[in-house]
Parts: sequence; C-alpha cells; structure tokens
Amino acid sequence: MFKKKSFFMLFLVALMLFVSACSGSDSSSSEETPSKDNDDGTTEETAEASGNLVIYTARDQTVVDQVVGMFNEKYPDIQVDVLTMGAQEVLERIRGEKANPQADFWWGGTQSAFMTGANEDLLEPFKPSFDASILPEHKDPEGRWYGEMLLPEVIMYNSDMLSKEEVPQDWDDLLDSKWKDKIIIRGVLASGTMRTIYSAMIHEQGADNPEAGYEWLKKLDANTKEYAQDPTNLYLKLARQEGALSLWNLQDILIQKNQHNQPFDYVYPTSGAPILVDAVGLVKGAKSMDNAKLFYEFLFAPETRATLAEDLYQIPTRTDIDKASMPDWYQDLDLKALDLDWEVMAEKEAEWMQYWDENIRDKN
Repeated sequence: MFKKKSFFMLFLVALMLFVSACSGSDSSSSEETPSKDNDDGTTEETAEASGNLVIYTARDQTVVDQVVGMFNEKYPDIQVDVLTMGAQEVLERIRGEKANPQADFWWGGTQSAFMTGANEDLLEPFKPSFDASILPEHKDPEGRWYGEMLLPEVIMYNSDMLSKEEVPQDWDDLLDSKWKDKIIIRGVLASGTMRTIYSAMIHEQGADNPEAGYEWLKKLDANTKEYAQDPTNLYLKLARQEGALSLWNLQDILIQKNQHNQPFDYVYPTSGAPILVDAVGLVKGAKSMDNAKLFYEFLFAPETRATLAEDLYQIPTRTDIDKASMPDWYQDLDLKALDLDWEVMAEKEAEWMQYWDENIRDKN
C-alpha cells in the first residue's frame, strides 16, 4: 500500500514539473517575439531581428554602403548581402529566378521596370505603414512597389571644360554638330536611367509614331563618342576629359561632385526633365520576407529620408516630410517635369530600346 501511494505521489510531482516546464516554454516563446499594433492597423515586430537579407540593387555603392550601415546599426544581427548591377539586369535576374527566388528585396529601378515586374508576378503585395504618404502616381495600386525617391534626368558636364552657360540648355541643343565626339553615354540597355531618358525622348517626339524619336536618337548617336560600360567607367572618362557631356541622374552627379570631388555639374533642361520614380519592392517568394519588410520600413522612415537627403542628395516621395527641413540644394531645385505617359513608356520601352540597339547605335 505504501509503495503504491509513494509511486502515485512521485507520478503527481513529475506531472506537475512537466506541465510547469511546458508553460514556462510557451511563456518564454511569447516573450521572444512580442509585437504591437500600430494605429494604421499594421503590426510592428519589437523583437530583436536576426537572420539573412539578400538585396539586389542598382544603387551607387556610396548609397549602398551608407544605408546598409545605418540599417545594421539598428539590426546588427541581420546579415545583409547586396548584389549590385544595372537596373535592367536586376529585372532580368529576378525574372530568371522566378521559380526559385534568390533575392528578398529589389532596391532601385525605374517605375517602368517595376510595372513590368508587377505584371509578370515577380513582386509581393505589401501595404507598409507609410502608404498614405505616397502619391498614387508614385506607387503600385496593389502595393507591389513603392517609389522611394524622385530622380530628375539632366544634362551632365565636366565643369573644368565648360561653363554652365556654354553647356546645352535643353535636350535638342545636344544635337548641334558642335558637340560631335564630346558626348559620352552610359551603356543604354543595362541602365534604367538611360532607358528612361531615351524612351522619354522618343515619347516627346510622338509615342504613337516613334520614327521621329528614332531620328532624334540617330542625331544624338552621331554626336556620341562612345558608350561607357558602367557608371564608374562613365565617371572616369568624363574626369579624364575624354568627353565633356553626358546625360545622367541628378543624385549621382551631386554625389560625384560633392563627395568624390569630381569636376562634374549639371544643367536642368529648360523644357523639363523625365523625373524617374525610383522604386523598391519585395521579391515574391522571398526566403527572408520578414527581414525584407523591416528594410522596407527602415528605408522610408522619416529620419532615414532626412539623412539621405542631406548626405546623398535624395528627393523623397513621402509627402509628409517638411520641405523646410530639407537641405539647401533641394530648396533651390525647380522640379519641372516632362509630361510623360509612364504606362506607355513601360509598355513600349523594350521595343524602342531593341530598335535603337539594332538600328541606331554606332550606325552614324
């Protein structure tokens, strides 16, 4: 009887210890991943994040280094791997990896490229906390991409060779024969910036009948000395005075001028500029989706945008940032835009650029 009673008491003690251990484990688990609900209905994870994050980007290395460094200050346990390539190459790579995505976050590219990516089901829908602060024309209606910043495309020049008054003041001025062999262009097909500029020039001449646009590009090609294989090569050739002019985005020109002491400056075309909406998005089927969303939110945070405007000359798409808080270079900027139908640009870009490459490039 005593043995049976002792055995029963031991069994009860063991059972109580087991239940207590299970309860403690559940409690510990819930404490490891606490979250809170924001006013806008989104859920913010407050636990320390860890794991991996793979980013494909067309951003300049200076931008990548600063932003990833800032992100890792906040999330030191996330291993960020960044693969840098041309904007068009990012689209083609994500397209090629659709069945087995290797990237988590697509950082930087034209709205035309992101429209294409969305239409091909390459992007994950997501409504971030800052959704209401982005204008409808700067985001996908289904949340598959958001414009991070605005990139005016302008006329770039070597300020050791030309004064601002001597530089072509508008797009058509580039076609003057006096600029023959003075223009160096970044390789067009791999560059989202150049594809946008060239497509915009065709659109300006008449999108319904691109022949006039092709004629415009033939005249530009006749004045073009060469096509640089990448931005670094472009900067090197201009700095060496192998050419005096180029077409490029405002942000990278200012970075090269003010941070790398390059003899570069710009003219904002009098008729207006193609203002590219440089976008970001989540790769559909991403292996580290939660970390990609953390990077998304971090990238658009007001304090991040203020820092990037001050240090890296970025023009934010967020409409709730006080203009008075922006740096001096931004205060003086007149963002006059060409009137472009971006849906037509996205639809026709591949066709137009293929024609340019096969029938115009180096043919004049």
